[in-house]
Amino acid sequence: MSTPMRVMELVRFGAADTAFAARERPRPTPGPGQVLVRVMATSVNPLDLQTRRGDYRDQVALPAVIGNDVSGVVVEAGPGADDFQPGDEVWYLAPVFVGQGTYAEFHVVDQALVARKPARLSHVEAAGLALVGVTVWEGLVERAGVRVGERVLVHGGAGGVGSVAVQVARALGAEVVTTARARDHEFLSELGADVAIDFSTGDYVPQVRATGAVDVVLDTVGGDTLTRSPEVLTDRGRVVSIVDTPEPQNLLAAWGVNATYHFVFVSPGRAKLEALGRWVDQGELRPMIGAVLPLADIAKAHSLLEGGPAGEGRRRPRGKIAIAVHPLDQQPHETRASARRS
Repeated sequence: MSTPMRVMELVRFGAADTAFAARERPRPTPGPGQVLVRVMATSVNPLDLQTRRGDYRDQVALPAVIGNDVSGVVVEAGPGADDFQPGDEVWYLAPVFVGQGTYAEFHVVDQALVARKPARLSHVEAAGLALVGVTVWEGLVERAGVRVGERVLVHGGAGGVGSVAVQVARALGAEVVTTARARDHEFLSELGADVAIDFSTGDYVPQVRATGAVDVVLDTVGGDTLTRSPEVLTDRGRVVSIVDTPEPQNLLAAWGVNATYHFVFVSPGRAKLEALGRWVDQGELRPMIGAVLPLADIAKAHSLLEGGPAGEGRRRPRGKIAIAVHPLDQQPHETRASARRS
């Protein structure tokens, strides 16, 4: 009989407080080229909220275990999986809508998607960086091709993706402009932002234009960002969006500045994680963890990310909401210390 493991299952689409249930499932067994990982930490992303609400119900059959970020420890390697040994600390982004997700004590994954966890990161920190880090890498490095000396506008700089994007754009040698509420401006300056604009005080477009045009816009907020980006772009500027845009967008103005638009739905990969890990090791990049909750509180984590009642009236935290799947006091000493600092 298979050893059971604890999971949080998505049992119905809809509100967070009725969507999840604690269940037991058989612990998975790694197949050829796969590793079994004890999940020390995962995190909650907007993609998870969309999945829970039912936006992707055609891809998700209930009951389901969702989630995509993992930092953990290899406990078993399948046939031909020679890259890792039991005891190795690893992190990765699990494939979206493929197999079991990461709201679980154990997870099986192809070793080709796995990288060794940067020593400077706790498991909580690494889990908070995987999906957002790869998203930013694809957006700013692979799609926009940000170059030294360019100006990059990051919308929503205090969020999970935005806080990483500010640091990555800075590491690429760009000047960074970002939008956020005034209370977050000092925080963003510490991350490397050159200009922070309070979007809540009025139209952000004239405020950005007063500082100069930008070469790249990273859209993490949606709304009319795609329509209005040409108003702040240089000629042949680039726009990268990671947001679903079901409502029509008027992109006629994009022709006037020869703009290029990119739409990113993230894909996992070891090379991207290793590149991010090098920045971590060099002190250029650090994940921002705004809250850490246990796996049993996954519904509360979803509501907190949405700013809902399970957040007990608190505003949405800066950076990421991480999930400690195994208690922090069971992690190595240096991991506990790092997690407290976050």
